Amino acid sequence: MFGLGKQRTKLGKWLDKRGITQAWLMEKTGLNKNTIGDLTNDKERSPTQKTMKKILKAIREIDPSVKSDEFWDM
Repeated sequence: MFGLGKQRTKLGKWLDKRGITQAWLMEKTGLNKNTIGDLTNDKERSPTQKTMKKILKAIREIDPSVKSDEFWDM
């Protein structure tokens, strides 16, 4: 079970619901493990504009209709 016992962000919950791993997101975005881990587990962490674009580009391979406000309050 993904995310079991963890506090997850909206992004983390979205990945868990679809069975997508953080490793997949790391591979697709080129972002490091700490950045992906923080953005999926730390509700206080917000991505930079550049990081957000990389994540959205990867996620849109799965769901082209995804918008940034589904994950982050900007």
